[in-house]
Amino acid sequence: MPLARIEIPHERAKADDTRESKTRLKRGRPVGSKDKNPRKRKEVEKHDDPKITESILGETSHEANENIELPESEENHEISINYIHNGKIWNRNEMDDVDEFFSYLVSNEINEENEDPEPKSVSECQKRHDWENWKNAIQVELDSLNKREVFGPIVVIPKSVKPVGYKWVFVRKRNENNEIMRHKARLVAQGFSQRPGIDYEETYSPVMDAITFRFLMSLAASENLEMRLMDVVTAYLYGSLDTDIYMRIPEGFKMPEALSSKPRELCAIKLQRSLYGLKQSGRMWYNRLSEHLIKKGYINNPICPCVFIKKTSSGFVIIAVYVDDLNIIGTHEEIHEATNYLKGEFEMKDLGQTKFCLGLQIEHSEKGIFVHQSTYTKRVLKRFYMDKSTPLSTPMVVRSLNVEKDPFRPPEENEKILGPEVPYLSAIGALMYLANCTRPDISFAINLLARFSSSPTQRHWNGVKHVLRYLQGTIDLGLFYPKNADDQMIGFADAGYLSDPHKARSQTGMFSLSEEPLSHGAPETNSRGHLLKPC
Repeated sequence: MPLARIEIPHERAKADDTRESKTRLKRGRPVGSKDKNPRKRKEVEKHDDPKITESILGETSHEANENIELPESEENHEISINYIHNGKIWNRNEMDDVDEFFSYLVSNEINEENEDPEPKSVSECQKRHDWENWKNAIQVELDSLNKREVFGPIVVIPKSVKPVGYKWVFVRKRNENNEIMRHKARLVAQGFSQRPGIDYEETYSPVMDAITFRFLMSLAASENLEMRLMDVVTAYLYGSLDTDIYMRIPEGFKMPEALSSKPRELCAIKLQRSLYGLKQSGRMWYNRLSEHLIKKGYINNPICPCVFIKKTSSGFVIIAVYVDDLNIIGTHEEIHEATNYLKGEFEMKDLGQTKFCLGLQIEHSEKGIFVHQSTYTKRVLKRFYMDKSTPLSTPMVVRSLNVEKDPFRPPEENEKILGPEVPYLSAIGALMYLANCTRPDISFAINLLARFSSSPTQRHWNGVKHVLRYLQGTIDLGLFYPKNADDQMIGFADAGYLSDPHKARSQTGMFSLSEEPLSHGAPETNSRGHLLKPC
């Protein structure tokens, strides 16, 4: 699909948008500047045991201070962009091949509001101005746990059994415009203490990827089908456990009279349902949903295990699963029947026409479906302090066949490698997530810069900032899928013989576009900015 543009209304600047982030205020410099002697950073974390009954919703709390130090400059190490909040450190030596999973993790960090991070504990929630919202979210979670009968009896911990811990996790759910829709609280098990072969056997749970989702959107557009998004409420709680799991008794639970004389530390509560945080929870939920759909006549295959299809005499319906988000595609009658069948087994929320899923913003019109990530792009620019930069018209500068003048040449012998304070890996991951989803025009530039993830220099960092400045001027670009388009595909290819002057490798790339041109689309170009012509 060719890149298309959208109209983005000019938003009024808010007072909060002009504030510097905590990182910049503490460091006194933007992310990316050099610092040979990093200063120590402090973060106040609340470590208070969560309480499951009325005591958890009380107004008393206490907190403990924990100091987090910025690591000394180590070669090929890098602090994450949210290091002050999560303490993560990336090892560049282990990131020679930046994959989709890493880029997804970085995108999640960017989607976290650094200036207003999510609370880490109940006591921290109680200190916030939106405590009433968190209080209601906690109560909703407790009601769900009781309704699904997740907890079994409290027993003395059997021999050879290692109970898992627990923790409260708080998240604010947002829409496609980055507006807070609801507050969500989860009581999760600390599955990192589970032992393989004893507490779980298999953990793999398939999910739909962005490529499959884009194909389904193009199918919906070309066949003029409807798209509806459904959300399963507390999806993991529907799965049945395949092993015996014991969890430490959350504070607030009353001990049974028969065990009142026993120390609380010697007892545990047996889990009857899969709980968030357990290694096998995702797999148990997928198995439960898969069995329910196959029983109704839906089919899937090993290539796309998360896409369930059912054909009827009047049409067909497709259910694309991404954990607890179900995208239902088909005609109106088939979608109505599918939603009624799912609601009969699971508690679900009907979110209406799909407008935001997997970080993609989806706009439906009479002409087709437009997919973009303008909100995410703005966050990326703001997170790397490039939201006020001067826009550029191309994603990268022209390479030189002269190995000594090529700005993208490998690090030279005496050239300085960037320190841990420069978020090179984080920037590559954030941009790769964008390139993989809706911005193929930056794919070549990001692929080239990702080759130097283990030992980036200032030249390579300048290349990253060049891509960010290009995005500053093309925030409104995305992919457009026209309605009733011809099934015929037009392919484009570009190849360069020995185009890599350093390793004498040939480079090529290809992709296909719809035959129907766009009246307001961007020029059809390949990832290096060259105009495309049909083969």
